[in-house]
Amino acid sequence: MATIEECRGALDKLSDNLAGSDGDVRGAVALDRSLSCHITDLDQTFTGRLDGGRIRVDAASPHPGPPRAKAEIRLSMSGDDLLAMVAGELRFAKAWASGRIGLEAGFRDLLRLRSLL
Repeated sequence: MATIEECRGALDKLSDNLAGSDGDVRGAVALDRSLSCHITDLDQTFTGRLDGGRIRVDAASPHPGPPRAKAEIRLSMSGDDLLAMVAGELRFAKAWASGRIGLEAGFRDLLRLRSLL
């Protein structure tokens, strides 16, 4: 099972990957939205912001469970799935379609994020 530190590192690497992307992916993440990522097996949530094509992680929630405030873009997955996705071993679209990764966002944001699928 992944640790909190490994998950934080994976989110930082994901941010670097997004920042270095181009084309449709770069356009999809060029949003300014609050973001949360609930790590289900650790019952911890990272909160932050998707801003300028990067994910800025503010902190892991000091309280277990989903975040107290509802972010505009909400992800949920196991720590191992987060690590596998960032390492390129798990495709986001397949994991989302099978229910391994949860994604909640407004309709417009989902349309913009569709190129990531």
